[in-house]
Amino acid sequence: MEDKYDLLIIGAGAAGSSAVSALDKTGKRIALIERNILGGTCLNYGCDPTKTLLHIANLLYQARHSKRFGLRISEASFDWQEVRQRVQQVITQLRGGPIDEAEAKLRHEGIDLIHGEASLISPHEVSVSGKTFYAQRILIATGSQTVIPPVEGLQETGYITNIQAVSLPHLPRRLAIVGGGAIGVEFAQLFHRFGVEVVVLERSPIIVDKEDRELADKLCALLSQEGIRLKTNTELKRARKEPDGKHLTISSGEKGEMELVVDEILMAVGRRPSFEALQLDKAGVQTTKKGIQVDETLRTTVPHIWAAGDVASPYQFTHIASAQGKLVAHNAFADRPQRFDDRAISWVTFTHPALAHLGKTEEQLKQEGTPYKVARFSMNENERAVTLGETDGMIKVLCDPEGKILGAHVLADHAGEIISSLVVAMRNGLTVGQIASSILPYPTLSEALTAVAGTLQEQAGSEQTG
Repeated sequence: MEDKYDLLIIGAGAAGSSAVSALDKTGKRIALIERNILGGTCLNYGCDPTKTLLHIANLLYQARHSKRFGLRISEASFDWQEVRQRVQQVITQLRGGPIDEAEAKLRHEGIDLIHGEASLISPHEVSVSGKTFYAQRILIATGSQTVIPPVEGLQETGYITNIQAVSLPHLPRRLAIVGGGAIGVEFAQLFHRFGVEVVVLERSPIIVDKEDRELADKLCALLSQEGIRLKTNTELKRARKEPDGKHLTISSGEKGEMELVVDEILMAVGRRPSFEALQLDKAGVQTTKKGIQVDETLRTTVPHIWAAGDVASPYQFTHIASAQGKLVAHNAFADRPQRFDDRAISWVTFTHPALAHLGKTEEQLKQEGTPYKVARFSMNENERAVTLGETDGMIKVLCDPEGKILGAHVLADHAGEIISSLVVAMRNGLTVGQIASSILPYPTLSEALTAVAGTLQEQAGSEQTG
């Protein structure tokens, strides 16, 4: 009986941890299996350490550019080892203490923590390190892993991923980042601000291709002005290691092949669901190229097995994984499972300025043929942005003819905080008129929302479609 559980959770990242938190006082017998470190990618190698590093890099950048505020900071330098220590302090605090204390707390709350690689041996049985565990219900939350393209000589030359990048013992002098998505540009800016020569190599014609092009192009222009080299239509063909560095042969459109010499290569071309070791076929769980197949309630093709987070979601973000983990904690024991509500999905690329995304882009609405109205507001017209000296960027909101929000995109300092109000508005069906009539405190960055909503309200009844 000691190895039988009401719910067995495979993966202690955002989805798995949030499911545990939602059930830890319900009296259910729960086991949590983790093959690596408690907290998963986001806590240990992703969101939390990278955002800590970005913040520190931004402080350094602001100190070095403080003359415009009348400040004279005689020395704006850094100690990389102390920076690394700060990152580890943040991780430890967010985990709730050192690893052993965090694990002890889980066990004290009645959660069995099992270390090792899990594999399914039947619809109800999971094997870990040769031991079999039985569960009435199973939640698969094994996350995702970095995609490594088959580049000639790459394995022999050596490279890093986000896992090594957040804890490098020493900074490289020259860094090539392969991939111009959110992860690539975040790492590009943070390393560049620590004095590293950075070049981003993107195979497609555009950087951060999931974003609204108007705002993404503005961000790319700012990154280029800062000194980061962004190379599109560029593919890494071969790599080899020489005494003077890592030699990369890249193909760049009509320019043909050329050679680039760097000290380190960071692979950031994307992430894919991680489930190969689970042997899902032995339980009858079906998968696609995009991950584990689930219905709108996050149930897999096997009724008592659920999946949440990056392993089953097109939205590979911590907040989505956390919300899905909580939902599965409810649905696994509910008579009427609830569907996952994806009406107002948002995310942020935490560059400086940050780029926040909500709902549809203008390009998507045009492609769908959806009628819409659009309004823009430049941050240099916002009084708080002017006082902060953070006037780069703009807010762009798209709504339907009735004033319901279809999408919103913010390029600004603290863009994530600015867009949060629009997430609530979109999820609850508020109109731009209701947003425009709100009285917000002065001076705040959020006032830009009422301004852009007011512009959209003025367009009410017009035939404008973007």
